[in-house]
Amino acid sequence: MTDELAADAARPVPPSPRPRRAALLSLFAGFAVFAYVLDQLTKLWVTATMVEGERIPVLPPILHWYFIRNSGAAFSIGENVTWVFSIIMAAVAVAILFQVRRLGSAWWSLALGLLLGGALGNLTDRLFREPSFGMGHVVDFIQLPNFAIFNIADSAVVSAVAIICILTIRGIALDGTRLGNGPKDKPGHD
Repeated sequence: MTDELAADAARPVPPSPRPRRAALLSLFAGFAVFAYVLDQLTKLWVTATMVEGERIPVLPPILHWYFIRNSGAAFSIGENVTWVFSIIMAAVAVAILFQVRRLGSAWWSLALGLLLGGALGNLTDRLFREPSFGMGHVVDFIQLPNFAIFNIADSAVVSAVAIICILTIRGIALDGTRLGNGPKDKPGHD
């Protein structure tokens, strides 16, 4: 009997899924809050310290702060349908929240957190900035050569999409399992 107890004590106990799930949700929430708060604070800083149209060299000729208000999407596409972007960003945020319950990967937690934070950052501008509710213009201020002027929320969204593309190419599903055949089809391989 004591040999059986010793053998049981020597066997590793698999971690409980609850703490791992809590850690993944904390990672997701942490990155969502980080992206959202950093975006809103930088936009507050820009609107408080700069005049619209003002351009400040930061690392010339690579980086400038250039304060504009964008009623459209990237490269000012869709300036006359701002309300459509508000609906899309709200739908994206809801879709992300529905997918969170399936999280099984730290990298997916990071990506979805950044995506949610970025979407909510620009949605906040669309809802609460001039000219009106749902039609607000997004504050953009980061300028690189030969590229669109963007903000932290845009950076979070692009980073999230890049991570999602890499995870997809590597065959890592939202729940952390590897897609495909073979011994790699086990959770936790992220």
